[in-house]
Amino acid sequence: MWPLDPYRKEVLRFAIRCRVLTLMLQAFFNAIIPDHHAEAFSPPRLAPSGCVDQLVEGLLGGLSRWDAEHFLFIAEHGYLYEHNFAFFPGFPLALLVGTELLRPLRGLLNQRSCLLISVASLNSLFSILAAVALHDLGCLVLHCPRQAFYAALLFCLSPANVFLAAGYSEALFAFLTFSSMGQLERGRGWISGLLFALATGVRSNGLVSVGFLLHSQCRGFFSSLVVSNPLRQFFKLVASVCLSFLTLSLPFALFQYYAYTQFCLSGSARSIREPLVQLAMDKGYRIAEGNEPPWCSWDLPLIYSYIQDVYWNVGFLRYYEFKQVPNFLLAAPVAILVSWATWTYVTTHPWLCLTLGLRRNKNSKTLEKSSLGFLSPQVFVYLVHAVSLLLFGGLCMHIQVLTRLLGSSTPVMYWFPAYLLQDQEPLLRSPEVVPWMPLVEDSPSGQKVLRNSVMGLLYNWKTCSPVTRYILGYFLTYWLLGLLLHCNFLPWT
Repeated sequence: MWPLDPYRKEVLRFAIRCRVLTLMLQAFFNAIIPDHHAEAFSPPRLAPSGCVDQLVEGLLGGLSRWDAEHFLFIAEHGYLYEHNFAFFPGFPLALLVGTELLRPLRGLLNQRSCLLISVASLNSLFSILAAVALHDLGCLVLHCPRQAFYAALLFCLSPANVFLAAGYSEALFAFLTFSSMGQLERGRGWISGLLFALATGVRSNGLVSVGFLLHSQCRGFFSSLVVSNPLRQFFKLVASVCLSFLTLSLPFALFQYYAYTQFCLSGSARSIREPLVQLAMDKGYRIAEGNEPPWCSWDLPLIYSYIQDVYWNVGFLRYYEFKQVPNFLLAAPVAILVSWATWTYVTTHPWLCLTLGLRRNKNSKTLEKSSLGFLSPQVFVYLVHAVSLLLFGGLCMHIQVLTRLLGSSTPVMYWFPAYLLQDQEPLLRSPEVVPWMPLVEDSPSGQKVLRNSVMGLLYNWKTCSPVTRYILGYFLTYWLLGLLLHCNFLPWT
């Protein structure tokens, strides 16, 4: 899929090592730390559990905490409860495919064990592919191989690491999103639109990605005005915009329609096993066989909006309460990082930002030559995407999810720290005086092997600049704390 030059090989190698270490640490923390008794979704285990199942649960059970239980439940039983529809079907479908590959082991493993193995293997695969896709995208947009390389290494140490490993949809979403962005940069609009649509079927914030298609189409419209009929190009633009909206919203619309058929149309409800019905009665979960939900009578019956409002209390400024101050502090680093990136870019390219990245000043050729890396003009649309997610997440969502929302959706979260490392870390600017920094070294086989710059900075922590310490300290602290807390039902982002 990607040519494996030395940079990509090292990204791939480092991503694999980080995934293996993640799985080992979550098993270790889950074994030595007692689980917190949280008020989280906890459905009954209906299948008998053998000794092999207990071993799988001990090794991989830390990946099934909090919202991961919803995804595992949906993959095993389908969408039975109303609140299950807050979780999109893309990832549960991927888990079902994974369990089918494990069908020969059904005599040893029950369904839950197969799902846990699918979570561990698929999310490891998706995370590794996402790291390589991010590196590929960085090379296309930044035009600076070393910055793209640093950004991909930082993704392997993402503050959202635990959600890229656990039974959440972030890893699959990151892979699809970064891949679709890369295809769009190559001019493959149809493939990009399809991948963006698949990403929308995984997470709802995939709908925001329509901005990439619109910006690309508007850029093509303005560039073609000088050589083509303006009216014809305008109608072509309108048609492309409408098609983009329809393509990306189709998975969301089909999912809402499926919910409508289950809860609002008589005779379409599925049979539910007695223990799951009893759980609904005990916990007050709504099932399709009960009274018709109020959202069925809305002019636009969207179950997703209803669930976010009623079950999760998601709304404008609803989370701004004094008791949520710790969660705001948890989200502060990523909010500061994206805000800092925005300020740096806007103050560097004010005219480019005022014209929405569609028109550049008369010194645009000079600008493109001098502004490589994060300050490249091509980064503008990615920055707007990151700011949109930051504003919506900070004002309307549970603030603690900002870290995983941005960590799995926007490359800016990794491009800007990579830019800061290259710009402000003397050890990276002066490779000739540092023994671990040469780009390649001779291996025993005579091939050239790239050295890992991020690991080199960690080895030389005491001599690193303060900015480097802050960046790597933030990434590594959240990388480790997420595994420690989340895998034991303790509150995290």
